[in-house]
Amino acid sequence: MSTILYNDRFIDRSQGKVDMEDRGYQFGDGIYEALRVYNGKMFLLDLHMKRLERSARELRLALPYATDHLAENLDKLIKENAMDYGYVYFQITRGAIARKHRFPEQPINTVLTASVEATDKDEDLHADGIKVSLLDDIRWLRCDIKTLNLLGNVLANQEAFERGAADAILHRDGVVTEGTTCNVFMVKDGVLITHPADHFILNGITRIFVLQLAERLGIPVDERTYTTAELLAADEVFLTSTGVRVTPVLQIDDRQVAGGKPGPITNRLLEAFNQDVEQFVTAVNA
Repeated sequence: MSTILYNDRFIDRSQGKVDMEDRGYQFGDGIYEALRVYNGKMFLLDLHMKRLERSARELRLALPYATDHLAENLDKLIKENAMDYGYVYFQITRGAIARKHRFPEQPINTVLTASVEATDKDEDLHADGIKVSLLDDIRWLRCDIKTLNLLGNVLANQEAFERGAADAILHRDGVVTEGTTCNVFMVKDGVLITHPADHFILNGITRIFVLQLAERLGIPVDERTYTTAELLAADEVFLTSTGVRVTPVLQIDDRQVAGGKPGPITNRLLEAFNQDVEQFVTAVNA
């Protein structure tokens, strides 16, 4: 059995229980983060914690304790499970109280749970590219908050899977937003284009990191909205997330992208990303 973090305690996973009136369970009233672990250390930790704090502010949700202490607990959790490579996932709900839509009148204790999932060093990497489906974005209008409300993502991801695709690229009335589990980038005439970080997308940590890499590599960037027609005419398309890093898209439904091969800018960014990960691993070993 693995060890999990429950609030400020480390317990066996079999002992982890959720109250039937927990607001996360009943309303999706909570937030979460998922971090990649390389060689026993969390990658891009500070960016994840800053986003967590923002999500909490947007939901008027009090964190159970400071993010510095949370980071210490997550580090202990990784060590407790002797995990070298994988993910650490945690979520915070508003807590358990008799079911009412409005916030509790009196403060209640938020509930924090965290667990880990071990993987091979490079699991979930798809450097050779994937197929995606283009689907309607049916989600709510505050996708910038990393909440537990993911049913729209789940339905689209399932439909993409049933179509034989690895993920879906979503659009609102023909304007591309993001994937079900990732952000979307396209390349046209040497310019990297991605939807601006507004209420319609989650500002992914890997998205932020890839934009930093693009600046370092001198790749022009245009953060703007673009249409499905532009996407289908793009020179390159790729997805970014904590799980997939930089993943080339080679096919959108029945339309081939980039001649069915990862494009040059995608490859440059993926190579730079992997080099930074290796440097991070080396620094951990030092």
